[in-house]
Amino acid sequence: QVQLVESGGGLVQAGGSLTLSCTISGRMVSIVQTGWYRQVPGKQRELVASINSGGSTNYADSVKGRFTISRDNALYLQMNSLKPDDSAVYYCNVRGYPIIGSWADYWGQGTQVTVSS
Repeated sequence: QVQLVESGGGLVQAGGSLTLSCTISGRMVSIVQTGWYRQVPGKQRELVASINSGGSTNYADSVKGRFTISRDNALYLQMNSLKPDDSAVYYCNVRGYPIIGSWADYWGQGTQVTVSS
């Protein structure tokens, strides 16, 4: 069973930085994509950044140039020049094949990021 645990959230002033980490435990035959999503109350969860198995990255327009996603044995999100609008619960996501022929989508429990003005 794959488990994801996020850390690194917290309270920061506008203009500050935070780095989120997501530890990934458990085996998968193939990880197709990993990413970070965020959600605020009353709104849909939205993609922040993703990185696929080939190393290609994708960013939401609102975070381009400020956030950087990276992955080694864990998944990271470096967030710079934070704005109050970045405040949300951030979720780690892994999708792929835990076993051959079986697709799965895994989520962490979320970590709160609050940016004060």
